[in-house]
Amino acid sequence: YDVCLKLTKEVLTIQKLDVVCTSGSESQVNHRTVVLRRQATGGLGLSIKGGAEHNVPVVISKIFKDQVGKKVFYLTNVMWPLEWVHLLRTAGDEVTITVRYLREVPSFLKLPLGSPGPSMDHSRVSSPLFDSGLHLNGNGNNTAPSPSSPSANEPKYERRWLDAISLPLLMARVSRYKAGMDKLRSNCFEVFALDGVSTNILQFCTAAESTDWLQAISTNINDLTQENVSPPLNIIHMGWACESSEGNTACRTAAFKFLALRGPYFYTFRSPPISAADWGQAETSYNLYEVLFKVHKLWMVEDCWLQARLYLGLEHSPEQQDNESLCFSILVGHGRSHTFRVELATDLAIWEKSFQRAVFLEVQRIRSKSYMCSSQGNVLCFTIDFGVGFTCSEGTSKTILWRYKFSQLKGSSDDGKTRVKLLFKNAESNQIEMKELEFANLTAVLHCIHSFIAAKVASMDPLFMCSQSFPGNYMNMNS
Repeated sequence: YDVCLKLTKEVLTIQKLDVVCTSGSESQVNHRTVVLRRQATGGLGLSIKGGAEHNVPVVISKIFKDQVGKKVFYLTNVMWPLEWVHLLRTAGDEVTITVRYLREVPSFLKLPLGSPGPSMDHSRVSSPLFDSGLHLNGNGNNTAPSPSSPSANEPKYERRWLDAISLPLLMARVSRYKAGMDKLRSNCFEVFALDGVSTNILQFCTAAESTDWLQAISTNINDLTQENVSPPLNIIHMGWACESSEGNTACRTAAFKFLALRGPYFYTFRSPPISAADWGQAETSYNLYEVLFKVHKLWMVEDCWLQARLYLGLEHSPEQQDNESLCFSILVGHGRSHTFRVELATDLAIWEKSFQRAVFLEVQRIRSKSYMCSSQGNVLCFTIDFGVGFTCSEGTSKTILWRYKFSQLKGSSDDGKTRVKLLFKNAESNQIEMKELEFANLTAVLHCIHSFIAAKVASMDPLFMCSQSFPGNYMNMNS
């Protein structure tokens, strides 16, 4: 059924079309609570008519038990007849409902069945009195009430959009995918609040309309989430992403995780950390300088053209798009990795920039990192220093064996397990010198080298430095 969406900075409200009483004697409209007990053969013993699509309330038009046919009730908070039928049929053996009792039969029930009134259109489908078989006792027989003159003071009804669901957007999440799967819905998405309340599936007429709403809602969610972070927590960015399991695309499952870049660590949670104690309940956490952020497909520029094609109706169905086009991986130690999917290209860009910033700040904070290694049976200490470069010293005496700047590293190769060959250019002879080392966790060392070199390059980029606002004295330390 149709709904109306209302978006504010903090709340997404879903409005449903309802029929409300706008005038008439209040004495004729009384609330009553009724308990219905389902019979083994006769159901609930009532029939309903009307509906918001006909601009009249859904009414209990016939009560079969004891044949009390002159009493008419209409259900409060009404929507569409089929919705009420489903609720009543699946509600159990005992149903408690709130109704309003009308002492006089309103005029919209006095028209002949199948007749919408003066328009002389006798189509049964368009009539608010057409039952469409919506009986809850198994009896589909319809008889119309005898016509009588309408009361001058009877209630008047209008269709209005009324708030049905309100979802707070703080730490909420959105999804265009079918639950637990990597399969896209067409022009659809769903919004989930922090407390688990959902909008159900929202389907739009066009991909452009769906993208507009998805972008607007996602922007508000992201802004709220970042604004409600206390500065002492040193959080660079956090938000939802969907983690894909290992395996082929056909049998791959997905689960939403809450990710956070805070201080020296990258965290994953099953649910957002609300209290300080929650940060100790992370599912995983990794040192930022020992992880590598990798975008699966760099199509950020292409995405602008994609949006234009969507608006013009020239783009293929979303189901045909590459599901990995909005994914990134976090490569961690010992060859392990986590793959995450986001909903929008802008989300991917934010995560990429946030990782760059978080790694830069962490390298600036630690300044150097040392790892124990071996070479030709000797225990050595390999140090990566932001100001000096690479240094290798003896493990016990700390005697420096060799030292190179970052700019002297010209290449490397490894066996994918423990050994790496680093190729340095000698500043005096211009000859390439190879240093072969063996590490217990080679992946972490290679990622750390990448983080330090990336941070060094970024520190020399005036555009990067000017676009960042760094806490403390990072700018002074870097000079």
